[in-house]
Amino acid sequence: MLETFDVILLGAGQAGNPLSRSLSAAGKRVALIERSEIGGSCVNVGCTPTKTMVASARVAHLARRAAEFGVRIGDVRVQMEDVRRRKNDIVERSRASSERQLQDREGLTLIRGAAAFTGPKAVRVSLRDGGTRDLTAPIVVVNTGCRPARPDLPGLDRVPFLDSTSILDLGEVPEHLIVLGGGYIGLEFAQMFRRFGSRVTIVHRGEQLLRKEDADVAEAIADILREDGIEVLLRTESLRVTGSVELAVRTPDGEPTLTGSHLLIATGRTPNTDDLNLTAAGIAADEKGFIPVNERLETNVEGVFALGDVNGGPAFTHVSHNDNQIFRENLLHHAGRTTHDRLIPHTIFLDPQLGRVGLTEKEAREKGLKVHVAKLPMKRIARAFEIGETRGFLKAVVDAKTDRILGCAALGVEGGEVMAMVQIAMMGNLPYQRLRDDMFAHPTLARGLNALFSNFEGE
Repeated sequence: MLETFDVILLGAGQAGNPLSRSLSAAGKRVALIERSEIGGSCVNVGCTPTKTMVASARVAHLARRAAEFGVRIGDVRVQMEDVRRRKNDIVERSRASSERQLQDREGLTLIRGAAAFTGPKAVRVSLRDGGTRDLTAPIVVVNTGCRPARPDLPGLDRVPFLDSTSILDLGEVPEHLIVLGGGYIGLEFAQMFRRFGSRVTIVHRGEQLLRKEDADVAEAIADILREDGIEVLLRTESLRVTGSVELAVRTPDGEPTLTGSHLLIATGRTPNTDDLNLTAAGIAADEKGFIPVNERLETNVEGVFALGDVNGGPAFTHVSHNDNQIFRENLLHHAGRTTHDRLIPHTIFLDPQLGRVGLTEKEAREKGLKVHVAKLPMKRIARAFEIGETRGFLKAVVDAKTDRILGCAALGVEGGEVMAMVQIAMMGNLPYQRLRDDMFAHPTLARGLNALFSNFEGE
């Protein structure tokens, strides 16, 4: 029997979950299909668990620094079972909260199972408890997210390895963790486990960590990680893995073999589209399996949309939330919203954090823009000095013709929060002089913005 709905949502992640609630509240008949856990990657294997563990690692780090602040404590010992228990408790509370929000909602049908297209506007769900259900709707939304990618590395299929999901459940501190990949996922785990007590080596084939950042930002992050005792190997290609964890690499100086106790693969993510039977619906996907969309988040098939990580955009929870808002307002209120020129911020939860929004200096110059660059070391900010967190710097790119801020990188304590202040100024189209000349409370980190925009390089 073919069941008919107004909207079918594939995936109860950070777009599909709130979307199902708002659409059903507006009177739509909604089918929400989820094959795994409610909340998507963010709640279950992404933001919530990783940032919870980052917090534990920071406490260990601060405890070891206690003497710097005149505080005497005993030996610092990390109990990974307790770290994992705390993480699991917080994840469970977050997941339970997400599930409660879906209960007993008129017009919303939650179906547990794996969906695949049988036509442009039709799906078949293989139910978790057995059997199938066939559904159709004039609007179908794909929000199936991504999973850790697996590189084509010879020998990987014959050795135990970790990814960003399985490492969350380690019950012990690795003796020597080798991290393959210099993106934000690899860096967060590298610093986290170094603070838990592991020896850590990062292996990255690129010229710099975080390839999209300016070179000075990437270099400063590498310096911070090295200062924390992490070995950072750049321009290093992984050749093969053998034994328990023996990674043969090619560096500018030769082909050594790295021996570790654990191997973390952090080389990107791949979309969960391979079992959706996209061809049955005529939905186009790129060579990696991502579903391209237009500025209204619609695929090449009319009435079929793709939100969040699966459409190949920046893989951040707040992007999924914003995709949800754009789609919802267009569907319910014909708002005409698009993704064109939206500011996409992000924060990498290293310590210190890297907050980023807008254009990098490199991107601005590649666009042919004439720019001024403002830069300020965190040690010049009183609050950072007082709390003993002086690593990093603030950097802003300003349009030389209009005085409007084009972008900001805040590498420093609470860098994400400082970056958000600059983002608000960008959203309001304020000239940089407003942040230079107006008052911020002293002594706060925000006070540093006065000094930042008074400190242009070469001026």
